Amino acid sequence: MKKVLVTGGAGFIGANLVRQLLAAGYAVRVLDNFATGQRSYLDGLPIELVEGDILDRAVVETAVRHVSGVIHLAAQTSVPDSVANPLYDCQQNVLGTLNLLEACRQSGVPRFVFASSNAPLGRQLPPAHEEQAPLPISPYGASKLAGEGYCLAYHGSWGLGTIVLRFANLYGPFSGHTKGVVSLFYKAILANRPLTIYGDGQQTRDFIYVGDLCRAIQLGLESNISGELFQIATGMETTILELTEKIAAITRQSVQVNHAAERVGDIGQNYSAVSKAEKLLGWRPTTTLEAGLAQTWEWFLANR
Repeated sequence: MKKVLVTGGAGFIGANLVRQLLAAGYAVRVLDNFATGQRSYLDGLPIELVEGDILDRAVVETAVRHVSGVIHLAAQTSVPDSVANPLYDCQQNVLGTLNLLEACRQSGVPRFVFASSNAPLGRQLPPAHEEQAPLPISPYGASKLAGEGYCLAYHGSWGLGTIVLRFANLYGPFSGHTKGVVSLFYKAILANRPLTIYGDGQQTRDFIYVGDLCRAIQLGLESNISGELFQIATGMETTILELTEKIAAITRQSVQVNHAAERVGDIGQNYSAVSKAEKLLGWRPTTTLEAGLAQTWEWFLANR
């Protein structure tokens, strides 16, 4: 049985991915400091837990021993938080990633999957794709770009089997603690609060269901392709106002919307081309936005 290390395994993506990997027959080790991850998300799961920080070299060296692959999810993921504290963002997303890569190199770990996003690309003519030159407009985008660069450098310099996956806007179960727009909207509805939209609501996002994303991560883990990056998205754009309408229909609630000023670092139009992932990884999303939003709402109702 192959053992895989999932950093940030108690987080939103991690909680879903750990369950998928266990179902696929993997032994799973989780490294998490529980700064944002939830212990309850791992309750009852047959995993090995290493509690610690990716900035702690000794902890990281212990965590990567005797694993066949690392899936690096642990990160500072908030654009506004990166603007407020860029040094912390850099420490977590750059130095933390470098610690893991170096530990993998020294321990001979053959596979490393890096979770990134479209933030390194900044404002581009959509759809986003792998050949665009990165132009980050937030510290978060810059730190993720640095992480991508180190992953590609460790492949180029030492042959480490790295692969970079740029995630679109995620939603799904186990996202109750996150600051994603779907999570924030559902929590506001359950609390009978207005939904806050930054700007006019015409900005677009490519919303991908976490189950589809986790399939892409596993395919990336099992692939022989290294030193490459892939857009993991649906290829479809939805405005925030359209998302609000879909959520109102699914929850059967009459929602009130408050508009606030546009946030620094936010991108106006954002969706991705996914042809490279379809061709080389054999992956494509299968969950419609309506179906995914409905499943996510059921989770929020059951875990309020």
